[in-house]
Amino acid sequence: MQKTLTHYDSSGRIRMVDVSGKPPTLRQASASARVKMNPRTLRAVKRNPKGNPLEIARIAGISAAKRTAELIPLCHPLCLSHIDVQAGFTKNGVVVSSWVSSTGPTGVEMEALTAVAVAALTVYDMCKAIDKGIEITDIRLLEKSGGKSGTYRAK
Repeated sequence: MQKTLTHYDSSGRIRMVDVSGKPPTLRQASASARVKMNPRTLRAVKRNPKGNPLEIARIAGISAAKRTAELIPLCHPLCLSHIDVQAGFTKNGVVVSSWVSSTGPTGVEMEALTAVAVAALTVYDMCKAIDKGIEITDIRLLEKSGGKSGTYRAK
């Protein structure tokens, strides 16, 4: 079976995919991102006397997943059943992960990816006063399940 880009019609025009004929199934996806920062910035973030700045990143990621269709023009608005975003310190910065699920006619990969991207950007925003050279890297889909295309797991 040859795969094609689904957001184009036979004339090459952009289109929103019609999912009205697809049966609702449990759809799940997880994604991750890394935020690399220098050791001085990492120490400052960990010692923040006003609280854990990673919590606002988590909340931002959850909020972003719910608004994916507003941010990415051809994404369908979805009724999400669950969103979990986690952010934790690593040796070189922060790792962000998301898990999103829904029962519907289309997948939640974009919601999982949007969650980690916005959470990572929030970490940058919280730390930019100390370090403008922070890098957001490795935004990627880790896993997705449900629907006609089945399960995908990153290698």
